[in-house]
Amino acid sequence: MNSCLILAAGNGIRMKLKCPKVLAKVLNAPMISWVLDSVISCGINNKCVVTGYGSTKVKKFLKSSNYNCETVFQAKRLGTAHAVMMASDFLKKNINGDVLILGGDSPFIDSDTIMLAYKKHKKNKNAATIVSANFEDPFGYGRIVRNKSGNVCSIVEEREADNYQKKITEINSGAYWFNIKNLLETIGCINASSLSGELYLTSIISIFIKNNLKVDAYCASDYTVALGANTPEQLEMLNLIAKAKIFKNLISRGINIPCCDNVFISKNAEIGEGTTILSNVIINSCTKIGKNCTIGPGTVLSGENIPDNTNLIFYNSNNNFNNFNNNIKSKEVKYAF
Repeated sequence: MNSCLILAAGNGIRMKLKCPKVLAKVLNAPMISWVLDSVISCGINNKCVVTGYGSTKVKKFLKSSNYNCETVFQAKRLGTAHAVMMASDFLKKNINGDVLILGGDSPFIDSDTIMLAYKKHKKNKNAATIVSANFEDPFGYGRIVRNKSGNVCSIVEEREADNYQKKITEINSGAYWFNIKNLLETIGCINASSLSGELYLTSIISIFIKNNLKVDAYCASDYTVALGANTPEQLEMLNLIAKAKIFKNLISRGINIPCCDNVFISKNAEIGEGTTILSNVIINSCTKIGKNCTIGPGTVLSGENIPDNTNLIFYNSNNNFNNFNNNIKSKEVKYAF
């Protein structure tokens, strides 16, 4: 049976957060929720989250959001391989399968990429399959190093790459499929980096190859699967990308959004085809809007269930608008003009 291990121990100091990094929000949803939703949609039920900084807050979020996950604690952040070692008991319980290892701060890893990488992993009987992506500017990312035959031979971190390796545009997204038996047999052999003193999970790739275990990479069609955030500016960029993704999906399904700039739509909102979303509208999580509705301008929805063919227009009177929202929640009103 397959399982998933999510690394979520980072503190996000450079992002100037008061919460763990994975709880930083993209479109009002913590980044780790984006990751977990993709994992769950793949049918992977055995999940474990490695916590560290702000562990209590992460575990509280997982419980309150009904994510059924085991958790383990990484007291000292000594690298990604060290984080995986903290979850050795979880891995041993699932030793006859494969494990998907992801960063909890990479919100755009999607179910299609996960499953296509897994298909390649099983078809080629790989010990490890890296999810890679091509970046025009790969600065800061680990590079996928291939030999003349195109086979993966290592992953080199930015700080340890030579001038030739820094020109490689195929980068490591931080997502992997591993055969668990091979992983557990090998992870204790990783040596700490001479530069950082950390234990990198990427080091296991070279060890696998040295031990004649098969390693491959699945190059994702969408480079955003590798994106994360280390600064407030990068977090803002993730929000802009997420908004564009959601709007593209909605428009492709027949939802009309004439002015996207002044509209906020949560990733968990449900909107029926033929509906028009006008300017200055906020649609928060768990809102359900039926087909052929008109929403806005100035409407704020937070969990309402809007029937088909409803027209919502902001009232000048706050009392009237509050009463109208209460009626919508109780499903007593279908039309408002």
